[in-house]
Amino acid sequence: MPTTSVLRDLQFRLEYAFLRFVVGTVRVVPLTFAVRSSAWTWRRLAPVLNPKRHNRALANLAIAFPEKSDAERLEIALQHWENLGRVMAETMRIDELVAHPERIAIKNKAVFDRYAGKLGPIVGASLHMGNWELAIWPLTLAGANPAAVYRSVNNPYVDRFLRYQRRDLYPGGLYGRGRVEGDHGESQKTARAIMDYVRQGGRLGVVCDLYDRTGLPVPFFGKDAPTVTIPAMIARRTGARIWMSRCTRIGNDSRFEIELKELRVPRTANHSDDVKWATAAMTRQFEDWVRETPEQWMWSNRRWS
Repeated sequence: MPTTSVLRDLQFRLEYAFLRFVVGTVRVVPLTFAVRSSAWTWRRLAPVLNPKRHNRALANLAIAFPEKSDAERLEIALQHWENLGRVMAETMRIDELVAHPERIAIKNKAVFDRYAGKLGPIVGASLHMGNWELAIWPLTLAGANPAAVYRSVNNPYVDRFLRYQRRDLYPGGLYGRGRVEGDHGESQKTARAIMDYVRQGGRLGVVCDLYDRTGLPVPFFGKDAPTVTIPAMIARRTGARIWMSRCTRIGNDSRFEIELKELRVPRTANHSDDVKWATAAMTRQFEDWVRETPEQWMWSNRRWS
């Protein structure tokens, strides 16, 4: 009789086979068709198939935009599902997007170019906007070999495949939350590993706009939201720069504009106050960006407790 581990491995292999089938289907059609079809499908099916997350999106929108009508907030929620549908298709072809840099423009490229040859250690802080994985692109383009923190997948076959698909976007590798595996040596706690990585001159990307149970409460749309402090803590301890980055979708296809803003972390005698100030400043910038293009932000995830 098969053991639990054997059955578990069989499940993982079947999930991986199904993923490869879906990816193969998405990759065989033109990119524009795949992206538009996925957006159309997500707008209509996501609210029905996942009412919990749809209701969460509407609740979050009510917190952020109480002045808007129910109909206006519903339309933003539906557009946000469309964007997630586009991201889903693009995720399966992320290597193709990176191979065609004409699809990605840097908004303030002249400013970034002045630093490109002397970047030093960097923490890149981005938010779930547009296709957020591409927010790291300027560092990749500059030859800075960035790494990133990502949410690892329980299925090892799927996780390995997703990491491989992103090898050109994150040449410095990927750090899975909880444990670090693969190219970064023996498993160790992620927090310690990424601190060492930046301290040694590395460039690290972190998406940090979601609810963090152990995070620092800072205002977001007028309501305290537990927020990850990793970018501020690492920058404060290592002397690294923080570059805030957002990826905005241009139109409805796979073309993007990336905006960068430097956040200078204070280094006073009070470490905690410095981290709190930087985290709050980062969150204020994220709020400004979300207000500009609310339909491109991920409203269906948790942000407030």
